[in-house]
Amino acid sequence: MIKYYPKKVNMLIGHIDYLNLLPFYQFLKQKGIKTKKAYPSIVNGWFEKGIIDAAFISSIKAQNKKCLNAGIAAKKRVKTVLVCPGEGSDIESATSNVLAKVLHANGKVVIGDKAFKEKNCTDLAKVWYEKYKLPFVFALFCTNRSHDKYKKLINEFLRKKQKIPYLTLKKYADKTGISAKEAKDYLDNIIYYKIGWQEKRALKKFWELSKKIK
Repeated sequence: MIKYYPKKVNMLIGHIDYLNLLPFYQFLKQKGIKTKKAYPSIVNGWFEKGIIDAAFISSIKAQNKKCLNAGIAAKKRVKTVLVCPGEGSDIESATSNVLAKVLHANGKVVIGDKAFKEKNCTDLAKVWYEKYKLPFVFALFCTNRSHDKYKKLINEFLRKKQKIPYLTLKKYADKTGISAKEAKDYLDNIIYYKIGWQEKRALKKFWELSKKIK
């Protein structure tokens, strides 16, 4: 069987096509920077193979990688990383599957926009915070090459809040089954991207705990 690997493109960023990264996608779109979309576990694979230059990759895969002070983080709750009635991992996930095991949360792991539709579930960021009083970092922005160039790009993104056109926000909200108001609240008050000392402490704690998982 012939294996096909996408052609490398200069300044190609892997993009997780979830609502939580819509502000970053809008920022890149305005700059005319190309992205290659997929869910987290696939983006992780592209990054490992060097198919993409940079991406927000799952925290569990980011240890010892060359990463910047940007990630996908949440404090006290996240709404889109859940353990629900049932059993099994989420094939789209890497970090969240491990997090569920670290927290001894039994059930079916559900991540991403589809989690908005779930009911009677446990929010893993909430459980993490209640146990360790720390935020949780689900992904880090890491680079394979041109690190300084991406550092400049990320710093620009973090400096200024991104304005998302209402119709774009509504399109994502409709796709996920929530209102535009709820989508805006999620981006304004739940998800954030700046990685500071608390987030780094949380990452260290998660990496230590994950090593104990069989």
